[in-house]
Amino acid sequence: MMLARVADSLYWIGRYVERAEHMCRLSDVMLNATLDRSEAATQVARIALAAVGDPDAAKAGNPYEAAQALTLDRDDAGSIYSSIARARENARQVRDQITTETWERLNLIYLRMSSPDAVKAFEGGSQVFLHDTIADLHLFKGAGDATMSHGEGWSFLLLGVYLERAQLIGALLEVVFGEGRQRRPIRDHFALTNVLRMGCALEPYLRVYTAEMQPRYILQFLMLDEDFPRSMRFCTQQIEQHLAAIIRHAGLAGRVGPDRLAGRLRARLQYADIDELETQGASAFLKTVLDECAAIHRSLYDAFVAYPLEDRLPA
Repeated sequence: MMLARVADSLYWIGRYVERAEHMCRLSDVMLNATLDRSEAATQVARIALAAVGDPDAAKAGNPYEAAQALTLDRDDAGSIYSSIARARENARQVRDQITTETWERLNLIYLRMSSPDAVKAFEGGSQVFLHDTIADLHLFKGAGDATMSHGEGWSFLLLGVYLERAQLIGALLEVVFGEGRQRRPIRDHFALTNVLRMGCALEPYLRVYTAEMQPRYILQFLMLDEDFPRSMRFCTQQIEQHLAAIIRHAGLAGRVGPDRLAGRLRARLQYADIDELETQGASAFLKTVLDECAAIHRSLYDAFVAYPLEDRLPA
């Protein structure tokens, strides 16, 4: 069975890498908003900031500065720089568990982000800087998929990716469709298009719904689509599969709890009905899903990281 500290580091590498990629997309969308001075553009910036837990409406008035801070602020634990630095530190601690290709890719991203020239590079081409970072994060994931053994460690890393992704998409949907937002539904084509861009979903959405930019369809696609890899439903399917693989590798079938929580969450999204969600309001459902994601995280820690030693001793 894998050491708890190794499992913990691999899990957090997955979470931090996914978080950094998501923040890159939100920052890129905010930068796009600087090209349009309409109220819809300001609304897009507000949505992006609220989705990362920053409700400061004043920042939405200057999307460029907000995006730069979200990218490079070393004092902000939620910035892209901080996420990549933490992913790299966790990778350093388990260097013997990952391949040279994955380590080198992650290290190169960190070196670029921490370079004294990073601010200058961002100012000289902010969107290029973000797009290059996203591309490098994709290369890290691809290198991992192609070179790491798909065993217990790989499952911990992917479990981190998909649990983080489900929570990030859920937080975005809660901002757009939850009760805390303004009561007037978002109908503006520009704003809805950029919500899809935040979830890396514009082109896949258009292939399903063409140019029909309807809030109902966007909610259904980002929450309930079975095949889109960033929908909450797809993420919960992957969470359940990777937890099952970890439990099988560890020989702990029937002895831990996170797999049952994951199965219940997967079923909740699999059998959700968009008509009922619209009638009852999506906010309560989203809150339940996000609470269950948090419960899986806690149960995962109890089972594989912070467990009492006697729980692993043979009877």
